Amino acid sequence: MLESTFCHLPGIGPARETKLWSAGLDTWDALAGGSGRHAGISACARAHLAPLLERSRAERASGNPSYFASLLPHDATWRLFRDFRAGTAYLDIETTGMAGGIDVITSISLYDGADVKSYVYGRNLDEFLDDVARYRVLVTYNGACFDVPFIERYFNVRLPHAQIDLRYVLRSLGYTGGLKACEKRLGIDRQGLDGVDGYFAVLLWNEYARRGNGKALDTLLAYNQLDTVNLEA
Repeated sequence: MLESTFCHLPGIGPARETKLWSAGLDTWDALAGGSGRHAGISACARAHLAPLLERSRAERASGNPSYFASLLPHDATWRLFRDFRAGTAYLDIETTGMAGGIDVITSISLYDGADVKSYVYGRNLDEFLDDVARYRVLVTYNGACFDVPFIERYFNVRLPHAQIDLRYVLRSLGYTGGLKACEKRLGIDRQGLDGVDGYFAVLLWNEYARRGNGKALDTLLAYNQLDTVNLEA
């Protein structure tokens, strides 16, 4: 899909992109290879776009999804997935929710499509940065506004990854609300954790932190992991 994407180019929005596709200009090569005026693209415009298309090829070949993510509309970043799937991970965090006036990360779940790993405050949270550095794309739900900025503030780092925030993608398809609401409308099973939400996750952490309740932590981590695994669905 990425090589059929034009809306990262200046002057081409979704409507014009669709018009180009309808005219048979459905790949970078097709757009660059034409001559004369065609589908609203003049020879002058083609000449202007030629070096940008060449750079698109180069960035794709070098495995740089961040180049495209910085230019694409938020609801079109899903087009990165097929080309960069091998370097993609799904991410979700849980926090204390401002308990005591301080909001800290309690757990992070990172899933690469095969294996899922949990990072827990007071245990192995510091391993997260080394592990996430292996990936180039992060898939989240509302992560562009919450998870990623929170992680960056918490660890005082910048995550350079391209982001596919499914909140924007789903909203463009008519699905709004939180992740659980979207999952319900899409028929995605919560596997016995339907009653757990973000607020309950805070209570689970408090139960573990204050009383040492291992079952509460296990439930929290299962919930956190399911949030990431279901992003793939």
